[in-house]
Amino acid sequence: MKRVALLIFLAGWLVPVASAQEHFQVGAYADYFRISQTNTNMAGLGGRAAIKAFSNVMLEGEMSYDFEQAFSEGFRSPSNPSSVTFVPSNLRVLHGLFGPKIVAGHGAIRPFLMVKGGFINFRLDPRNPSFATFTSSVNNLRANNVSGTLYPGAGLEGHIGPVGLRLEAGDEIYFAGGARHNPRVAFGPFIRF
Repeated sequence: MKRVALLIFLAGWLVPVASAQEHFQVGAYADYFRISQTNTNMAGLGGRAAIKAFSNVMLEGEMSYDFEQAFSEGFRSPSNPSSVTFVPSNLRVLHGLFGPKIVAGHGAIRPFLMVKGGFINFRLDPRNPSFATFTSSVNNLRANNVSGTLYPGAGLEGHIGPVGLRLEAGDEIYFAGGARHNPRVAFGPFIRF
């Protein structure tokens, strides 16, 4: 009898926990960020986590790190008129964003809108891109030049069971001597809990 009572108690306790598991998302993504002021294309990796606040609203935080971009420059010299030189820029971008995501619909494929705020950090670092340069970028945020950002965007996410894919696009506006508009696209998998 004690086992049956324990089983009923655990089942009654686990049912709300199981239904609450669809309230969280974690994911990773690859992003493309175009710095419109210099016509520089940046690419990087990021991660995000979200928690459901209301029935169609999730609060989402994300951080991404864009690796250095190589510039190609052509020059003509008398000895070799067709040479092209690739020069690393040593420019890296760290993005941190937080805000609401409004999801439309309850099906397996759902459109969404979002508006996030946060920071962007441009830094010049001559070291090779690695996990160590990412962690030093995060650790030294207060010592570096950080600008505020606003990121309105839209996208589409689809899932089969707990695993899904997400595509989003928007305008990451950072404020440094005025508003600077920069297109951004992100794509990657996520897991729902």
